[in-house]
Amino acid sequence: MILKIFKFIGKVIAGILLLILISGLCYRLFSPTPIPPGQLVNVDGTNIHVRIDGKKTDLPTVIIEAGATSNTDMLHWLAEGLKKNTKVIRYDRDGKWFSQSSTEEQISPEFYAHQLHQLLEKIDAKPPYILVGHSMGGPYIRIFNELYPNEVKGLVFIDSSHPEQWKRLAQKELITKNQAKLLKTGSILADLGILGVYKSIIKTKNQDDGLPEELHKRSDLLTYNSGDIYRMSIRDGKRNAALLKRAEKTKNNDSLPILVFTAKEQYNDYQKEKYRQTGIDPEKQILLWFEMQKELKNLSSNGKQFMMNATHGTIITKKENADFINNEILSMAKNIKENMNN
Repeated sequence: MILKIFKFIGKVIAGILLLILISGLCYRLFSPTPIPPGQLVNVDGTNIHVRIDGKKTDLPTVIIEAGATSNTDMLHWLAEGLKKNTKVIRYDRDGKWFSQSSTEEQISPEFYAHQLHQLLEKIDAKPPYILVGHSMGGPYIRIFNELYPNEVKGLVFIDSSHPEQWKRLAQKELITKNQAKLLKTGSILADLGILGVYKSIIKTKNQDDGLPEELHKRSDLLTYNSGDIYRMSIRDGKRNAALLKRAEKTKNNDSLPILVFTAKEQYNDYQKEKYRQTGIDPEKQILLWFEMQKELKNLSSNGKQFMMNATHGTIITKKENADFINNEILSMAKNIKENMNN
């Protein structure tokens, strides 16, 4: 009798698993395919997703680098506010979101800068440039600036990563081993369509980060349809140490205009309590972050820093925050234009 019961339970479980797999397959076959909102540009055999807003004016072209796990949609309000006055370019780095992965096995931090430079040539986006980097996008613009100094006329760091942050903060990596395991599981479930089925059945509410709802829908569609998104996050985490080490070697920038925008709300109450449970003072961590942000400002004798009532994410996703940042970027752009004309 017991054996029969176990066999019955086994058949039920096997049936449920088979049903889940078939449902996932159907989801992958019949769900809508995510459509890139920008254009795909071939750079050395790799299709890179780029979005171009606004038209070229007498102001420098603004190029925005997203963070490690971010994408072009996260930069929505920055592009919307700037495109009225100048050309704005945002793109997904190699292998991220709508961009393909290159065939190169060993990718150096300089690779991304060279690839971006080729992309700009392909779309006929001529210098001068103002480079804007949010989070891990900050080290990328520092490297690009060092490799192409004659083309860059200003740097903007938005709650940017610092080359020494893993050395000086309690957080020693972007993605922990446990998080990497979860991402690997997520990649398998996404490829099988199971995450898509889950999302279809369980209607989760998108976070209130200030971005339009249609951007969240596009993000969900891509995230639940492709395991590549999760695998790229793991790769990004592994490459960040080399990225920060290379950014640390970049030189100071004399009098190059630099803007630094720092989010004051670094940790919520839950995160603060998690730190305290491990014997770490969260307030000290915040002060260390502020100190490193000030060091970014001091990369040039012409640096300015702004402390903002925002989190690391909402500093760009809330329209009012993006509007403030955009006003300062446009002021910088106008000053650059005047200096170039003199």
